[in-house]
Amino acid sequence: MATKRLSGRLRRKLRVRKKVRGTEGRPRLTVYRSLKHIYAQVINDITGQTLAAASTLSKELQGTLKATGNAEAAKAVGELVAQKALERGIKKVVFDRNGFLYHGRIKTLAEAARQKGLEF
Repeated sequence: MATKRLSGRLRRKLRVRKKVRGTEGRPRLTVYRSLKHIYAQVINDITGQTLAAASTLSKELQGTLKATGNAEAAKAVGELVAQKALERGIKKVVFDRNGFLYHGRIKTLAEAARQKGLEF
């Protein structure tokens, strides 16, 4: 049985996902955070393909982060996923916070991706 906090997040996630869809022209940037790591993916929901992905476990970030569960790591992941998306020619995305509140690490990741050139 899910805890009260988790079930609240899952309810928010489903509520957001009813409205947010990633297309070929504007794929979905989705974010997941755990206590130790943060993950980001750019997804085309029509084909079900992951177009770009980055996390604190990515090879590009190995050894460069002091800790993986803080805002500094989230900023690095946001910059990396934006760089990978731009390399694939993706400039506009729809942001999916995945039921997490838009503050802290989620907000930091989104702002870093915007600064690198992604539009949402």
